[in-house]
Formats: sequence, C-alpha cells, structure tokens
Amino acid sequence: MIALLLDLSNIFGGFLLAIGLLARLPSIGDNLAAAARKLGPLGWIVGVIALICGGYYLIVHLTSGPGVLHFEIVGIITGVLLLWDRLGLARKTGQDVPDSRSTGSGLIVAIFGVIAMIVGFQGLFTPN
Repeated sequence: MIALLLDLSNIFGGFLLAIGLLARLPSIGDNLAAAARKLGPLGWIVGVIALICGGYYLIVHLTSGPGVLHFEIVGIITGVLLLWDRLGLARKTGQDVPDSRSTGSGLIVAIFGVIAMIVGFQGLFTPN
C-alpha cells in the first residue's frame, strides 16, 4: 500500500512540477494546465505523502536491503520540491513576476517532474 502511495505521489507530484513544460504541448496543453490549476492546491498534500513514503522506503532499504532504489530518492526530491515554499526555502526576490516553469531553473524542475512521472509509472509495473 505504501509503495502504491509512493508511485502515485511521484506521478501526481511530477505532473504538478512538469506542468510548465506540459502546458506548451499543442492541442492538449490548455487542458493539462486546467487540470493542474485544480490539483495545485493539493500539491502540498502530495508533497507530504511523497516525503513520508520515500523516507519510509529509504530507511527500510538502508536497514534491510536490497539497497537504496531510485523510487524513494525521486519521491523525496519530489516532496521537497512541492513543499519548497512551505518549508521556507523559496527565494524572496521582492518582484511580483511569477516564476516561469518553462525557462531557467524552472525548466530543470519541469524536466525532473517528467522524470518523476516516468519513475512513478515504472513503479506501478515493477513487482515489489
């Protein structure tokens, strides 16, 4: 059950992180952006679930084997990125310009979001 929560949090968290890139897709970008606006307020819940499940599996795999897997590392990073503002790590620029998710460091976060979605889907089809 916890593995399913980790995979789903990687998928939904990755979607929320990658929406700046996905919104640029022709003919479906607007629909994806609308879905992200609806899921956006729940992003912090997805981040907490990703941190808890990823941390749990990190501890389990460090203590009893088979070693650290990429699923939990991606989950922890996804959780931290989704909770970046709530953790107080956001850079205070004093500008009212919203952070673009399709250029600069936002592009790196968006690409990681795509990777997190792929890892989440891989986890759904990988036996535990």
